[in-house]
Amino acid sequence: MVKVAIAGGSGQVSKEIIDALLESKKHQITILSRKEAPTAPIAPEIHRKIVDYNDEKSLVEALRGTHTLLSFVQVLSDPDQKSQKNLINAAIAAGVKRFAPSEYGSKGTVNMAWWQGKEKVREYLEEVNRKGKILEYTLFQPGLFLNYLAYPHKTAKYVDPLQSVFDFENKRAIVIDGHEDAIMTLTTVADLAAVVARAVDYEGTWPTTGGIRGNRVTFSQILEVGRKIRGSPFTVDKVKLEDLEAGNLNTSWGLKAVHKAVSEDQASALLKAVSIGILLSSSKGAWDISDDFNQLFPDHEFTSIEEFLAKVWEGKPWTSCISNGTFYRSLLSSIGVNKVGCWSASFLYSSYWRRDTHE
Repeated sequence: MVKVAIAGGSGQVSKEIIDALLESKKHQITILSRKEAPTAPIAPEIHRKIVDYNDEKSLVEALRGTHTLLSFVQVLSDPDQKSQKNLINAAIAAGVKRFAPSEYGSKGTVNMAWWQGKEKVREYLEEVNRKGKILEYTLFQPGLFLNYLAYPHKTAKYVDPLQSVFDFENKRAIVIDGHEDAIMTLTTVADLAAVVARAVDYEGTWPTTGGIRGNRVTFSQILEVGRKIRGSPFTVDKVKLEDLEAGNLNTSWGLKAVHKAVSEDQASALLKAVSIGILLSSSKGAWDISDDFNQLFPDHEFTSIEEFLAKVWEGKPWTSCISNGTFYRSLLSSIGVNKVGCWSASFLYSSYWRRDTHE
């Protein structure tokens, strides 16, 4: 049995992984929390310790006897990454054997400012281990969650649907012109949780780069999967690399779903930045994930993109912003309103007639 501590156990990804750890019935789990326990605990076998991430001494005491520490601390909420640096220091002082920082995404962070905090933590881990292995660690990197291509349908127990540049609901996508062969790694939340649970069980040394490769596909291949599953080709907005580098996103549509970790006043700017960042970073190899844990656990059968998306979208109707938006634009034009996008056209027309109409 391994004693596992979870920092940031109230998040969506952490809950998925906690469930996978509980299912193994092999570990004693302690959640480190800034707040008192909720009235409805996740599970009776989970322990909870209230900690102050600014107080290293209290963290050391909380971590004594811990074998593996998994961090899910929100990177956006701690620009200097003081909480994770303190966790690392406390883990070393308390004799923790293994640590996994808050990663669970891409290999690189280039052009993704919202993830720059990950680089600070990576650099700090390299620094503390510079003169020899002081703390064993791995960077769990599954790429983009395949579940997001099911938006708006929820396909995980805790992780909410999130829109991406691949919109299967409306059969459309955003692609950099000339970079259709850019690589995306797409892994389901369930596969990530299963692999992390097995990694906790693993008695060997963790690889420093912990790539988890569910599906390694190009943008073109994703669009071809979409065509087969949704029954017709996607409408593709092709954007110029130089426009994205200048901060311009010239498309007929944009993201509208925001992660709960982001406040409403940040939403608009972040949605544009996320679209630009994912596109630019994909052209530079940030989402081409290694297969480190695939090699460690060759018997794990990852969910294929075709199998997963076929199950999600089978029998689902096409909610077309393009077709509905064109219809609404023509009606708005008749009352003197011109040059609006399809989502805006639908919204404005609905507002004009005081109707509760939704696409």
